[in-house]
This record gives sequence, structure tokens and C-alpha cells, in this order.
Amino acid sequence: MEFLFQYGLFAAKAITIVVAILLVVGGIIALAAKQKQGSGQLEIKSLSEQIEELKQHAKHLLLDKSELKQQQKDEKKAEKAAKKAKDADKDHKANLFVVDFKGSMDAHEVDSLREEVTAILCSAQKQDEVLVRLESGGGVVHGYGLAASQLQRLKDRDIHLTVAVDKVAASGGYMMACVADHVLSAKFAIIGSIGVIAQLPNFNKLLKRNNIEFEQHTAGDFKRTLTMFGENNDQGREKFKQELEEVHVMFKDFVSSHRQQLDIDRVATGEYWYGAKAQELGLVDEIQTSDDFLLNKLTSHKIYSVKYSKKKSVAERLGMAASTGIESALIKLWSKGQTIFK
Repeated sequence: MEFLFQYGLFAAKAITIVVAILLVVGGIIALAAKQKQGSGQLEIKSLSEQIEELKQHAKHLLLDKSELKQQQKDEKKAEKAAKKAKDADKDHKANLFVVDFKGSMDAHEVDSLREEVTAILCSAQKQDEVLVRLESGGGVVHGYGLAASQLQRLKDRDIHLTVAVDKVAASGGYMMACVADHVLSAKFAIIGSIGVIAQLPNFNKLLKRNNIEFEQHTAGDFKRTLTMFGENNDQGREKFKQELEEVHVMFKDFVSSHRQQLDIDRVATGEYWYGAKAQELGLVDEIQTSDDFLLNKLTSHKIYSVKYSKKKSVAERLGMAASTGIESALIKLWSKGQTIFK
């Protein structure tokens, strides 16, 4: 009897814990279902101040007291001279707006980019500039086409646009980069891949082996060219290839219109190159990192970062955590076949 009593008590505790966990999970799911996506938020921060703080911190760590004291005196003199010149000239430093674009396959980041560009256009003057720190291996055609169009909005307003590629601007990423007045690249950044690719699995044979029928009805000969579950034919394949070639021609024409010095047939083969070679081919204008570009602009411009971010619901945050784990695993698999430093 004592054993049964203890066992019953243990079972009751276990059931209570399970029920409590289910209630918590259910509450989170209910909250995620009810919560509406919040409005976005625009953040503009002074990068000039951040860089200056970093410089001052480094000086305090590296200089002895006498050197630091002398440098502080020199800086005060320079500040007074700059103030007098400013008061006499009545001119202000131009602004340099910095936008970060780290694009994914579906290019959903363009939603934030369009808000950031709009914010800049509402306040920028003719002498102001924009730097886009771009990192993308490309993705869907319509998404990156829209992203490139957002950068074109800056050009249309005669605002000087620089794109800096520290890691990669390939395919749709390069479509964005080529819009700029000036393209910077780190020496080993990946540039190019002016090509188009589409691929999909076909499970028709698997369905047939398991006696599963698949029906698809369309109106129009080419409403569907290739399908994942139906039986594909040569006519559909040829039409699909034709559509890809048309997109490739549009891509080449777009790049040529922005970088007219390019030998487009030489670079539009789908290949990519590292920064130094990309400069030789005319894909980029200068080998320089975004960090050095900003340091060089520090004395002539007031530098601001512009970032638009949307508030995410509980469901979106939970989904993002899961997708991040999956994406990390896929990247590890993909990297096994890539050229790496080791």
C-alpha cells in the first residue's frame, strides 16, 4: 500500500507539472495569435560621435599622461580654430547617411530599406551623401529589383551614393551595388555572379511508385511550365529556359546601363571574382573597406546611421529563433564546398 501511495503521489506531481507546462505553452501561443505586428521605428544615430569616443578611449589607453595632456591642448586649439572658421563662413558640414543592407534570399529587408531611403530623402540636401554597406549573395528577382530601385531613388534626387562591399555582393546583391556612383570593395570580397538560376525537385516518379495520382488544371499553354508533382515535358522545359534567358538579358542590360565601361559579355557569365580582380574587370571602382571610407569622411562630414526596424510579434520572434538555427545548419553544410582560408 505504501508503494502505491508513493507512486500515486509521484504521478500526481508529474501530471501537475505537465499541465502547467501545457498551460504556459498555450498562453504563449494564444498571445502570439492575438498580438498584432507593431509599427516600425526609425533610428538615427551619430556615428561621428561613436568614432570620436573610440579614438579618445584608444588614446587614453595608449598614451602616457604627458602625451595625453599635450594632445588635449592641441585638440582644444584645433576646436577653437574650427569654431572661428565656422562662425566666419556660416557653412555647416555635409551629412553622410549610412545604411546597412544585409540581404536574404527573399529580400524582405527591402521593406526597411524603402523606409530608410524615404527618411533620407525627406531631410537630405544636395551636398549630402549616402553610404550603403551592402552584404548579399542575391535572391528573388522581384525583391532585388525593388531594392535596386530604392537606391535609384537617391540617384534620381542627385544625392551621391556610395556602396561598400566588405564581404559579398553577388547576383541580386551586385544588381544593387551597380546603381551606385562609386562602388568600394574589400580586397577579398566576392563580387559578380551576373546570372540567373532556378531549380526545383520533381516527385512525379515517387508518386507513381506509390500509386498516388496528381492533377493540375490550367488555362493557358504556359500557365505552368515545370511542376514539382506533375510529369514535366520538353516543351515546358524549353519555355522555362526561355524565361530564364529573358531575365538574364534584363539583368545584363540593367548592369550595362549603370556601368557603361563594362565588357558585359565578359562578366555576365554567372562567375564571381574577388575584389582585386573585380576592380580590374570594372565591376568595382576602388579597393577600400567601409571602415576606412568612414574614417576618411570624419573631418568633412557629420556621419549618421539610419535604421528602420519593425517590432516583431511573439510568433515572429519564436519563428526567427527556429529559422536562425536551421539557417546556421544549412550555412555550415554549404560552406564545406566553398573555398576558405585554413
